[in-house]
Amino acid sequence: MSSTSGDNDFLHRLETNVRAELALVETSQPTAEAAAAPTEQWLFEQVEAEHYDVGLRGLLAAVEALEDGPTRPVPTPLSSQPASLERSRD
Repeated sequence: MSSTSGDNDFLHRLETNVRAELALVETSQPTAEAAAAPTEQWLFEQVEAEHYDVGLRGLLAAVEALEDGPTRPVPTPLSSQPASLERSRD
C-alpha cells in the first residue's frame, strides 16, 4: 500500500494532535488533593480517564504503524486462495 503526500500530511497532523492530547492528559493527572475529594465533585471518573489514556496510546501506536508502512506481508483475499482451500470452507 503506497501512501500519498496528503495521507502522510494527515497522519503527521493526527500524530501531532494525539501527542499534544497525551501531554495534556499526563500533566493533568489528579493530585492527592483532588483524589481525596468526594466522587460527586469529580468532573470525570478515574476509570474513564484511564480508558481515554489507553485509547490515545492505541491511536498513537496505530498512526506510527501506518507511517512506518507494513512490516508484515498483507494477507491475500480469499478469492486468490487455491481452490482446495475455498472448497474446504463449504
